[in-house]
Amino acid sequence: MYQPQFEAMDREGLQQLQVERLNTTLRRVYDNVAFYRASFDGAGVTPELRSIEDLAAFPFTLKDDLRSAYPYGMFAAPLSEIVRVHSSSGTTGQITVVGYTRNDIDMWADMMARTLACAGGTADDIVQVTYGYGLFTGGLGVHYGSERLGALTVPISGGNTKRQVQVLKDFGTTILACTPSYALLIAETAEEMGIDVKGLALKAGVFGAEPWSENMRRQIEAKLAVKAIDIYGLSEVLGPGVASECSEQNGLHVNEDHFLIEIVDSETLQPVPDGEYGEVVFTTISKEGIPVIRYRTRDISRIIPGECPCGRTFRRMERITGRSDDMIIIRGVNVFPSQIEQVLAGIEGVAPHYQVILGKRGSMDTVEVRVEVAQDTDFDEIRELEALQGRVRGEIQSALAVSIDVKLVEPKSIERSEGKAKRVVDMRAEQEGM
Repeated sequence: MYQPQFEAMDREGLQQLQVERLNTTLRRVYDNVAFYRASFDGAGVTPELRSIEDLAAFPFTLKDDLRSAYPYGMFAAPLSEIVRVHSSSGTTGQITVVGYTRNDIDMWADMMARTLACAGGTADDIVQVTYGYGLFTGGLGVHYGSERLGALTVPISGGNTKRQVQVLKDFGTTILACTPSYALLIAETAEEMGIDVKGLALKAGVFGAEPWSENMRRQIEAKLAVKAIDIYGLSEVLGPGVASECSEQNGLHVNEDHFLIEIVDSETLQPVPDGEYGEVVFTTISKEGIPVIRYRTRDISRIIPGECPCGRTFRRMERITGRSDDMIIIRGVNVFPSQIEQVLAGIEGVAPHYQVILGKRGSMDTVEVRVEVAQDTDFDEIRELEALQGRVRGEIQSALAVSIDVKLVEPKSIERSEGKAKRVVDMRAEQEGM
């Protein structure tokens, strides 16, 4: 552990610390953020509580609230105390801007040092940071954490995959930080370059920024000969470093001395018992620049009951299975792209690269899954392709209880991404009336 005095705290001491920090944060946002003052007053709550359970009476914060406050309306500290800003990508609307005080940056570095330590990282490691730098939180978040841990940090950022592979080899990289889909692309590129990745110094990878399945983990570990660790974060809450798997690979430890996690029913917004799936809600209890109270992430997960053998006492959340706003409804059945990925990753003959194409035929919505076949597939063998296509269709129908059209496509015909993979392409607006 990087900070065992916190990561292995007894629950009673942790809960006392949480209440103290939460009350400070509630007072901070009430006094300095007009949105929260109006929100608390409207809900009839005061910025003080006796126990964590009292937080359930407070109203939620939505992404639209942060968008409406663009750029600085949600800041709880004056700009003179803000030393850096980051933002969301803005791919689904107005970007959200988040600010960090010097204390926030220090805390973030500690959280990412914890994350790298969870993957077995030490000051003796060489960390290759392939997440993008700039307004995106990934690159600088991992970078500062790597330096805080004392590791040799390679700030290569994204792009130029052949160069990434060469640096892996020449620099003796031991820990790779990138999205899981990009890790697979690095493995493919190394193979094309004739470089045996399994013979390199690489031992672990910290992968996040997009949902991925257990089958995809096994493929990454097989292709790169690493221990693949899932990490979690989002810019509105901090960036990477909110939660991380340890070497047990059985749930992500939430850094509960800085973040409170709730799992609520997406419809009723009421808390669900540990072990049940729902929407993840976070409250920051130590951030100064832009604290968030009961922020609805739209991510779907659950709390894993019980203690972890690693000795950390922080509660664990299961890896994200999807997002409530990414859910596809197919003939009345709720389907997440990650569920399709889980099925595909277990079928021999197809690659772990796919896209879900939403279309329109008259007034009816259509869904087609385009799946790359494996590199050695012979497209002249029509019967074999038809059999493989039928198997993919049957496996999806068996697992998801819904029939989906399947189209097999040539290797590397689906666009690769250096950041988050684009799994769903919605063409319904273009095809309306066709």
